[in-house]
Amino acid sequence: MVLPRPTGFDPLLPLEARLSAASPAIARILEAALSGHEIGRDDGEALFHAEGSDLAALLRVADAVRRRQVGDKATFVVVRNINFTNVCYMACQFCNFGVRKDAANAEWLSFDEIADRAEEAWRRGATEVCIQGGLHPDLPADYYLGLLEAVKRRVPGLHVHAFSPFEIWYGVRKSRLPLADYLLRLKDAGLGSMPGTAAEILDTEIRLQLTRNKLSAEEWETIIRAAHRVGIRSTATIMYGHIDGPAHWAAHIDRIRAIQKDTGGFTEFIPLGFIHEQTRLYRDHPDARPGPTAAESLKMHAVARLMLAGHIDNIQASWVKLGPEMAHAMLASGANDLGGTLMNESISRAAGARHGQEITSAEMVRIIRAAGRIPLQRNTLYGAIEDFSDHDPPDVAPLVQRHSEADPLDFLDRLPAHVQAAE
Repeated sequence: MVLPRPTGFDPLLPLEARLSAASPAIARILEAALSGHEIGRDDGEALFHAEGSDLAALLRVADAVRRRQVGDKATFVVVRNINFTNVCYMACQFCNFGVRKDAANAEWLSFDEIADRAEEAWRRGATEVCIQGGLHPDLPADYYLGLLEAVKRRVPGLHVHAFSPFEIWYGVRKSRLPLADYLLRLKDAGLGSMPGTAAEILDTEIRLQLTRNKLSAEEWETIIRAAHRVGIRSTATIMYGHIDGPAHWAAHIDRIRAIQKDTGGFTEFIPLGFIHEQTRLYRDHPDARPGPTAAESLKMHAVARLMLAGHIDNIQASWVKLGPEMAHAMLASGANDLGGTLMNESISRAAGARHGQEITSAEMVRIIRAAGRIPLQRNTLYGAIEDFSDHDPPDVAPLVQRHSEADPLDFLDRLPAHVQAAE
């Protein structure tokens, strides 16, 4: 895979030269960002339209702001994903994960099976499990509480990052408890933080086309704000590259920023590119695109860095959605985190993702060093665990057998010599 480079792209070109080559309108926005001024929604949308020299300048400025905010360390977390059931009746058009409960491939793990997987992850060095699942119609009212208790009883020291706002909405509906009370019960049972998924695009018109049964943008925001108020921090996400565009992207980031100004509860912002191959949305919607272009992904991470500057420090590149090579490129375009090792991943693969289920700690370190950055293992809330600037993690085999003989990091051998020297 050869990544497209903006016209006139030269990684060694000084920042001042980049700005002088940009159009006056884009240069004005970028100079404001460098001066620490907030980038408004309209200016964010303009940056999403950047091409050629404007795009080259945007990426360079995003990298400079990243360095100013978080330095040259690039982080990752050792985590296992556990999808406890694939039974879901919501029929989201962009998802191919959910099946009916009578389907031949329907799965619903017992609490013991979930705890077994969590314990196995702990023994492999994980500090976190990320637990999510479909909305099974037979889910008991206290299911999420019982799941948390089972995991924490087995592995007390493991951080549990679990339950999207959609699952919280479902738990509230099942339990008939007030939202704040339900969240406090989850927290007391061991919920450490929440994934800010189910956000997709926080735009009413777009959401109605993605699914008519899912919680609204207002409900998503209400649940996230309530979680932050009771001390449960979360990630923030965006799913882009389907039937959306620059105006939606800038508005979404602006809304995330407004929430963060009030609550301070987001740990990171994670762009998630639409995986199209197996989805009904791509098959049936006349305007659906086959995911974002490489340039759109570069711009998404860069614009997010600039719009969220001073509010959300951590911009994550999702290697599962992007692939390791594109994730590596994002480290020079505003991102400072590569997310988790995962060990298992089901939701993206069900939609057609092709990038495997696990990148080991040793592989994460190789990618980060090749980007000229300092590898740092973190915990869920971005506390430092181990700095790998002068040594390597243990080189363990992936948990799940890889079906391809190709090395997911073979792109590193194709990098220019001056980039390889960073490794």
